[in-house]
Amino acid sequence: MPRTSRNASGRGNNPTPRTSLKAIVMASWLGLTPCLCAGPESRPAPAQPPPARGPESRQDGKPDAAQTQPKPKAKTGRSSKGRLRRDPPGFYMGRPIADVMSWEGVDWLFRETRIEEEQPEAMLDALKIPRGATVADVGAGAGYHSIRLARRVGSKGIVYATDVQPEMLRMLRTNARTAGVSNIKPIRCTQADTGLPAAAIDLVLMVDVYHECSDPEATLQGLRAALKPRGRLVLVEFRAEDPQVPIKPEHKMTLEQVRREIEPQGFTFKESLEFLPWQHVIIFEKPAPPKTQADGGSPSGPGDPGTTQPNPKSGR
Repeated sequence: MPRTSRNASGRGNNPTPRTSLKAIVMASWLGLTPCLCAGPESRPAPAQPPPARGPESRQDGKPDAAQTQPKPKAKTGRSSKGRLRRDPPGFYMGRPIADVMSWEGVDWLFRETRIEEEQPEAMLDALKIPRGATVADVGAGAGYHSIRLARRVGSKGIVYATDVQPEMLRMLRTNARTAGVSNIKPIRCTQADTGLPAAAIDLVLMVDVYHECSDPEATLQGLRAALKPRGRLVLVEFRAEDPQVPIKPEHKMTLEQVRREIEPQGFTFKESLEFLPWQHVIIFEKPAPPKTQADGGSPSGPGDPGTTQPNPKSGR
């Protein structure tokens, strides 16, 4: 069958009416009429490529760093000496920010050796948490410390257990029911929103968590807002000063680094307890607002009798 050629304008050369009639008759005899009659508008459209698959559709079906955390951005701020500071992506004040431990590794949080390695009951004893207190277990995971805290504060106390991963919170609820405690309030938080009530918390506990915060300043400001005046912020961190502590470097911190990051955010360093085998127990306080004349105090500055002064202790 002869094919029509195309001229420079892109349009096909029109055959004569007699040629068209013969072609149609021949096509009808061969059963090819639909092909000849079909114009460009009736031809099947070319197949579209399949949509690109996102991280959630990968074959293994397991979350990775891209799914659990947003891509880190460069951060700016002021150094302790007031100089403008710019951190490269994934770093804060010179240290790498560790990835959040996935809920899929939850068994590690309940490993048999943790009692010996971290001594959770002795750590909580040292904090002298009174019954009836309102505490927050930030980065609570599946409730390893939340359940211990709930028993210590008693039925009149409250434990706010926060985590960024909903899977962790589901396991926490199950573990709390199994343990028979009913004074834990699980909260889904974000790096920028603690989800905690304002000025209501007596103690915030972060065990092996702070070094994973992707936006430390936003997190600390949220925790400060949630604490009562003279409320305590307690960070338990593996000692980076000790190379024998068998933890990845990005999951360890020095006392000096912790103080350099926390104190500029409006916290007063109180003390660092160093009795645990591998960890610092670093205690900060949210200062009480200064008294004014309306409160019966002196409006004067530091050193005057009407102003309460902090009593800092040197850390080891």
